Parts: sequence; structure tokens; C-alpha cells
Amino acid sequence: MTSGGIAELVGWVRPRLPRLIDGICAAAGERIDLYRDETIVPRADLHRSIAVNIRFLVDALDGREDPDQGAPQETGSRRAHQGAPLPEVLQVYRIGCAMLWDLLAAHAREIGRTEALVDAASLLWQVTDEHAVRVTEAYRAASAELLAAQQRRRSALAEALFTGQRLSGAGPWEAGRLLGLPPDGRLAVVAAETRGLAEESLVGVERRLGQLGMVSAWQLTPALQAGLVSVRDEQYPALLTVLGEVASTRTGVSPLYPSLADTPRALHLARTALAGIPPERVEVRAFDPSPLAALVANDPDEGQRLGDHVFGPVLDLPADERDLLLKTLHTYFADGGSTERAGQTLHCHANTVRYRLRRIRELTDRTLTDPRDVAELVAAMHALRIDTLKGMDHD
Repeated sequence: MTSGGIAELVGWVRPRLPRLIDGICAAAGERIDLYRDETIVPRADLHRSIAVNIRFLVDALDGREDPDQGAPQETGSRRAHQGAPLPEVLQVYRIGCAMLWDLLAAHAREIGRTEALVDAASLLWQVTDEHAVRVTEAYRAASAELLAAQQRRRSALAEALFTGQRLSGAGPWEAGRLLGLPPDGRLAVVAAETRGLAEESLVGVERRLGQLGMVSAWQLTPALQAGLVSVRDEQYPALLTVLGEVASTRTGVSPLYPSLADTPRALHLARTALAGIPPERVEVRAFDPSPLAALVANDPDEGQRLGDHVFGPVLDLPADERDLLLKTLHTYFADGGSTERAGQTLHCHANTVRYRLRRIRELTDRTLTDPRDVAELVAAMHALRIDTLKGMDHD
């Protein structure tokens, strides 16, 4: 129950509420840019909301046991859905409360009921604080719902691109547009193991990439966190750097590619790069950009047959000797066919490299001077790195 003085003030202010509400609406439009242009919140919507909430406050001051509890919740939720920032929403509320208080205070002084004003002040600030909390809670709850819905939609669109699925007759370019991917940008796919069942292993990666101007979309499955990233050529090293900083599990990255229609193939290459990292090692590995490597990866069964056919006798050696010879050949190719540079990389003499290469020639019956033999050796090496030697360290 309210005191007689407060009831008197409330009774006096009720018929004056329409004019007060108009004044609050005008003040909000003058002081807050958001409400001035009406793009986000139309003036009629603002006026209705102010009217509902001011009457809510007056009802509470009048001692009503159950004023319309839905008023602040409806305001907070509606403004979140409209995209109005919370500080501006609360600023309108503060303007309204201040103008209501000024009207009550002026009348109390005029009739000499300042003692009632003191009682009204205590109750008004209590009610306004509770009201603001309800507005804020409703706004944040609605924002969380909207964010979750947006993330689910982005995940679904990303899945459509990863699988090549068409959405209601729309092609991959429409899905890319909805994800905010630049239509003329280059792309890369990231595939990372989850830390646990459906647990992200690249925590905060979308935000980190966004800070560098890279738009991305992500999908989380029980075993994989996959992302589609828009990347300029010069940003690719920065992408690998960010991934290296946030990754907590094995992570593979596809080469850059130009068309969203090629996303399923790029996901396959990223997963192939991931599979080439030894288990339990936290590492980010980019798939070899060589077209030959991609060709072999597209048919892993044929690649395995190629690797077995070319390197069969090498693969039959004891593991230590096998790995040493294959690592030497890989380093020799990676260093441009120079035994001197390969020796420096492997921390051994160039003659040692030559000896190991001769062993490979004897075992495979293929030389490093015949172009056809070299092509078969390089292709088979790619096949081994992709499949049968996934656990080897080729760094």
C-alpha cells in the first residue's frame, strides 16, 4: 500500500500522462540519434513503448500489487530483435523516469507536500531499478537467442557448402552471400579435430580472423570443427599464424581456391592434411599446394596403389631405414633436387644424401635423371605422405 501523499501525487499525474509521454518521446528523438531517423525503431513504436512503461511505473507507485510485469520484458526483447543497442534503450528509460520525477516534484512543491515527495522518491528509484533490470535481462536473453539462431543458420549454410548441397534452388554463391563472404575473394578450408565430443578446438578463431579482415563461417560436428575462410593471397600466412596460436589439436588447411563450388574438394584436402599429422600432436599443417598432390589426394585408393607399386621394396625395409630413405628423398625434392641443400637440411654430408638416393634407385629401379621416373617418384611420395606414412615426421 502507498501513503496518502503518494496516492495524491499519482492521482494528480494520471490525467497528465498523455502529455508527459509525448514529451518523453520528443526528448528521446532530440537527444538520441538512434530514435531520430526511425530506421531501427519507428516513432509510433517508440511512443507506444514509452506509454506502456511509464504507465507501468505509475501503477507501481500507486501500490498495485501486480502491475503489468510484461512491459519491461516486452520492451527489452523487442529492441533486441530490432537491433537497437542496449545503452540507447536504457537511455530512453532514464529520460522517461527523470521527466516523470520532475513533474511529480514540481507539483509536490507547489502544493506543499514535500514529505510525500521523499516517500515517492524512495519508491520510484526502487521500482525504476527493478524495471531496468527486467529490461536488461529480457534484452540479453533475446540477444542470446538471436545469436544462437544466427550461428545455427551460418552452420547450416557452411554445411551446404562443405557438402555441395543446394538450398531451395540457390547455388553456392547465394550461400556465400548470406554468410557475408566477398564474391571475388579467395577461399581456404580449415579442418580441426575436436578436443572432445563436439568440443571446439579453435576457440575464438572467428573473432581473431575477423579482427584481421578475414570473414569466416564454421561448423561443429562431434569429431570435427570445420571453417570456410575468405582470404586474400597475402593473408594466407596470417591465417596459418592465427590457427597456430589458437589450435589445441591437429588442424589441416586447404590450399587457396577461387570458387565456392570447389569447397567440398577443399574440405577433403584440409582433412587429408590433418590426417598426415601424427596422432596426439598439436600442429597446423597446410596441404601441399602442388596440383599433383591434390590429384593424388582425390583418389586415395589409387594413390595407395601407386605408393606401393613404386616404393614396395623400400616399404619392406625395417622402419628406421625405410623412414630415413623416404625422408631423405622428400627433403631432396623439397630442396629443388640439390644434394648440398638437402644435406644442410638433414644435418649430414651431401655424399651421405647421394648414398641414400642411390639406395632408393637400386630398390625402386628408378633414377633421378629420367623425367618419367622422377614424375613417378614424386607422385608416389605424395601418395605416401597422404596415406601410408601419415605418422611420419616430414618437417
